[in-house]
Amino acid sequence: MISKEKFSILPISTLFFAISFLAIGYGMILTFVGVHLKETGSSDAAIGIINAAFFLGAMASSIFSQKIISGIGHIRSFATFAAAMVIAFLLHAVFVSEILWAILRFFSGFAYYGLLIILESWLNEKSSTQYRGKILATYSIIFYLSIATGQFALNLQGDSHHTIFVIGSILVLFSVIFISMTKIKEPILKPFERYSFPKLYEIVPLALTSSFLGGFFVGGFFTMFPIYIINMYNSVEVVAIFMAVTILGGLIANWPIGMLSDRYGRRKLIAASGFYTAFISLLFVLFIPLFENLIYIFGFLLGVGIFCLYSLSLARANDMLDESKDVVEISRSLLFTYGLGSFISPLIIGFGLGMNNNFIFVLYLILGVFLGFYALSKKRVADDQLSSYVAVPVVSSTSLPEIDPRQDEDKTSQT
Repeated sequence: MISKEKFSILPISTLFFAISFLAIGYGMILTFVGVHLKETGSSDAAIGIINAAFFLGAMASSIFSQKIISGIGHIRSFATFAAAMVIAFLLHAVFVSEILWAILRFFSGFAYYGLLIILESWLNEKSSTQYRGKILATYSIIFYLSIATGQFALNLQGDSHHTIFVIGSILVLFSVIFISMTKIKEPILKPFERYSFPKLYEIVPLALTSSFLGGFFVGGFFTMFPIYIINMYNSVEVVAIFMAVTILGGLIANWPIGMLSDRYGRRKLIAASGFYTAFISLLFVLFIPLFENLIYIFGFLLGVGIFCLYSLSLARANDMLDESKDVVEISRSLLFTYGLGSFISPLIIGFGLGMNNNFIFVLYLILGVFLGFYALSKKRVADDQLSSYVAVPVVSSTSLPEIDPRQDEDKTSQT
């Protein structure tokens, strides 16, 4: 018998408030670190390494933080990770050292990812089969808007870089207040399971490749695009607007791209996204030096292409899986691959930007064309085997796949 209970966001509102404050703080600090290092004379290669350390911490957290959470509970773990993140933020403000900042970025990434695991596992606890889609959609919208809002906070820098790190710390502490008030029971976390990536590649090669390149594109955007903007415009205000507009482009595009992929298939949409990203990257190279005011339009258009790739890769994986495969665990492996792409991206782009400011777009162009042709080379999935497209946030933890409503479809097909 289907439940008549109406969907209400009120019981989980504390979680969404915590996510909002955390994402605003995360978004502003992630962008600002590169901007400030550039202003203090750090090389683009050094900035790339420092920013990559954040994603290395996130990958480590996906493996090890669940043991901490299971051992001491969600609320204590949240306070622990939040405290570690605030300490790291404030140490950024006290000391300006490239080696120290790389270490601090690693711990920030570890703590931030641990916080996401806690929040998303709690959301899963309250995600009944009937309302998974609505909860995930609400989460995605809040996350995108919060990240975009965080970009505008960069304009609060004033005469001292301390201001941004202090504001970021305050925002993280606000999230602790809301979590401390929650009455939602603590869920039981499943252990992190490692898949053999060569074996996984045999099952879902296109999904794995598009997930990796999606992480590469988005990771490069958050960490190294601010450096490109500073090189071109020498303006934090332009950085803030460009980053926010591009993120909003990704938010707005997710739903129409989802509908198109449900109709025409993931393979074609992944290929189209690859070619489209390559085309927009070419526009940056050809026209921005001549018409600088186009930067915001091109940014919005770029967001349309790069922010949907992870969701498309998840949908492709679900299309290709048979009933004997664990959707949640393979989704977690795709997420790990996405994080790997985000880690590698600033390393490569950081060294390339030191040689040519357009390196980032030449690289995106080459990878976009590769992804387009690679996707078209893979086999088509029959229309009756397509799963439903689900838009997911570009930054998420290993707990998010459990909220994905497609896992319930998978369980139903196995009974």
